[in-house]
Amino acid sequence: MVKSVAILGAGSWGITLAIMLFEKGFFVKVWEFEKKQAQILREKRKFRFLPWIDIPREIEIISNISYALDGVGLVVVALPSHVVRRAAKKMAKVPLPEDITIVNVSKGLEDKTLLRMSQVLSEELPEKLGKRIVVLSGPSHAEEVSRKIPTTVVVASRNEKLNQEVQKIFFAPFFRVYTNPDIIGVEMGGALKNIIALAAGIGDGLGLGDNSKAGLITRGLVEITRLGKALGAKPLTFSGLSGMGDLIVTCTSGYSRNRSFGEKIGQGETLKKALSEIKMVVEGIRTTKAAYQLAKKYKVSMPITEEVYKVIFKNKKPSEAVKDLMLRQAKPELEEDFLKM
Repeated sequence: MVKSVAILGAGSWGITLAIMLFEKGFFVKVWEFEKKQAQILREKRKFRFLPWIDIPREIEIISNISYALDGVGLVVVALPSHVVRRAAKKMAKVPLPEDITIVNVSKGLEDKTLLRMSQVLSEELPEKLGKRIVVLSGPSHAEEVSRKIPTTVVVASRNEKLNQEVQKIFFAPFFRVYTNPDIIGVEMGGALKNIIALAAGIGDGLGLGDNSKAGLITRGLVEITRLGKALGAKPLTFSGLSGMGDLIVTCTSGYSRNRSFGEKIGQGETLKKALSEIKMVVEGIRTTKAAYQLAKKYKVSMPITEEVYKVIFKNKKPSEAVKDLMLRQAKPELEEDFLKM
């Protein structure tokens, strides 16, 4: 039975999950890789992006990963996608029990390898630990979970017993957890929705309306499903919490940094200026590049992703991207291949 937990990452999601698990009776340690930031959190017990919460003093905040992992039965990886491999390499150097459970909550694709986060962890960790990886995803902004606003998520791995164990650990009156064996679909939904959120934000910045956003979300889900299917995911997964659920909240919420970033781009701001104003990691930027490459590799049609890629990386005017999307060749809504899903 798990009694102690290590949270790798002291961002909004890491801190929120740390407090939630602490309140459920677990002993919690949070690893923050920047020593100065760890010290600030330790002393002030406040996190600037969640100013309404106080971090309980019983939660240890440390920058030594060996100490963070010592004696724990569960590790939660809550890091930006581009540092997950670096953290996994550090984890691999620490002797860990073979029955430890690793829960990844990071959403994204590694831009150089095009791998999902569970694949990155599996590559760096011992083989037996690679089989103990579970993904937690869904519409779950930390700003709301930290306020105990009812939230529903899904945990996924190919091991149903492990899924149920993790489900029980995270289940709370305000945090309902489902299980799903489709780890590929759950991860791809969580990663790719950020691209569509960038597009939704660009539309907001251009002053487009509700009709536009509804169409974007719907057609965005189609291309997310196409790529997911090409990678081995079950299409039905994308109709669930990690697909449609996460897509809706990320495209519409004021808390969505991807949507907010896209909005600034739609208003004419440069990439550099928009990023400086967001002040947080915008996962959709790297994911757009990776998904664009995956679409080319697997010959999957992803017109929205392609236009977002051109706007961000090729300096295409957002208004031109919208025009080109709308003037593509007319076609049936449900192509024959999609109907076979």
